[in-house]
Amino acid sequence: MDRYTKVFREGSGWKPFFLSVVTFGLSYGLYKGILDNYLAEIVAMGEFDRGVTEFFRELPGLALVLILAVLYKFSAEKIYRIGAAIMLAGMVLQTTVPPTRILATLAIFIYSLGEHMQLGMRNTLSLEYAKDGHSGAALGLQNATHQIGMLTGYLLVIAVLFFLPGNLVTYRIIFAVSTVIVLIGTLGTMKMEGSSAQDANKRRFYFHKKYRKYYMLEVFYGARKQIFLTFGPYVLVLFYGADAKVISMLFAVTSVTSYFMAPVIGRIIDRLGYKVVMITDTLILVIVCFFYGFAHHFFPMNVAFIICCVNYVLDSIISMASMAANVYVQDLSDSAEEVRATISTGVSVNHLITILIALFGGWIWQSLGLETLFILSAILGLCNSAYAATIKTGKQNA
Repeated sequence: MDRYTKVFREGSGWKPFFLSVVTFGLSYGLYKGILDNYLAEIVAMGEFDRGVTEFFRELPGLALVLILAVLYKFSAEKIYRIGAAIMLAGMVLQTTVPPTRILATLAIFIYSLGEHMQLGMRNTLSLEYAKDGHSGAALGLQNATHQIGMLTGYLLVIAVLFFLPGNLVTYRIIFAVSTVIVLIGTLGTMKMEGSSAQDANKRRFYFHKKYRKYYMLEVFYGARKQIFLTFGPYVLVLFYGADAKVISMLFAVTSVTSYFMAPVIGRIIDRLGYKVVMITDTLILVIVCFFYGFAHHFFPMNVAFIICCVNYVLDSIISMASMAANVYVQDLSDSAEEVRATISTGVSVNHLITILIALFGGWIWQSLGLETLFILSAILGLCNSAYAATIKTGKQNA
């Protein structure tokens, strides 16, 4: 608790906010822990089908521009609560509808809509509640807290699947538990009494030439992130035959690692600067992509599987360096409201390319092989590093 009080302002409303973060993390851990296997084993989705589903899962991120424009009079706290209610609707649907491709995709879409509404608000609320000079640490603690919740969810999935078979009935039970937890978290957000958007100009989006490099960085990051987020676990399920227990165990290890590394990366951002971090993380990504796409050419399948699992964890660590972009925005901004609006814009900007990667990624894998898919991810990472190297630190970048 001392770590939190050192980073966040007293009376800022960070306590109920962080309680909600860990609750929604728990529900997401249960949901995500079985989702890939549910889609592959029960819904019978192949590589291309998974890409199409991911297209619709990411579509709300692009639609966020219109959604938040409609809600421009609402505070970040209120939008965060609305997102929770929509997530609840998606989980109810996923728990109850027949396991067809269309209905499963519809449930994923609705859940994702609420999740994306919360995503931008989660970052902006963390920055707003933070003390001066602790922006990176605030984002790191928020990430770590979310990881605690997800870890608990993954461990619960492993425990359930240890006693029950991975079939439709078991998956529905886990979805139902996740639904109840989302309901509890949604009710808990009612205790968030802050009003983070009381400025006269309540913008939810903000386009300005001084942020042009930030927008481009979001495009590169969104593209490279999508390949691992969507197809990383699905490679392990379809190509290597991993069951839900193994996938949940991998996610659990990832959460533990991320819990310890997120605050460290936050402090590194504060100490070394966002530019150094943005350049370095995607250079490491090239190594990760190489082994994920080509390990099976150099090692036996069981060894290649382990190598891919290790690289999946490593990718989750370097992905957290995306927090540096949020600190970059704060460095350029003139007000907290501008930070919120610009970060919300960034979420939608990176989805311009994300939805295309999701749609065509499955086709690339199916037609050209998973090697080509991860070569593309490595190239996007290099582009990200090269572009990050052109930014200047401080407001002279405007």
